[in-house]
Amino acid sequence: MFSGLFYLNNMDSSTSQIVTETSTRSVIKGITWRIVATFSTIIIAYFITGETKIALQIGGIEFIAKIAVYYLHERIWLRISFGKKKLPDPVEFEI
Repeated sequence: MFSGLFYLNNMDSSTSQIVTETSTRSVIKGITWRIVATFSTIIIAYFITGETKIALQIGGIEFIAKIAVYYLHERIWLRISFGKKKLPDPVEFEI
């Protein structure tokens, strides 16, 4: 399934290419980022509190809360037209 279209300019030559990112890749990136971000929150919470249990609780709450907040953020941005482009309709050919 198509989830993104990116235009990459190859710095080494005069060629450019259009690449896509699958939904699966986006989901895996989101999960791995959430794990990295939550781990850093746990480390910071531990340094502040000195308590492993509290740090893990903060990390757990942050993990769930950030997923919910991100979902709401994405849904709101879907309603905003800023920066959206309508691609031209594909040309139909008859043979």
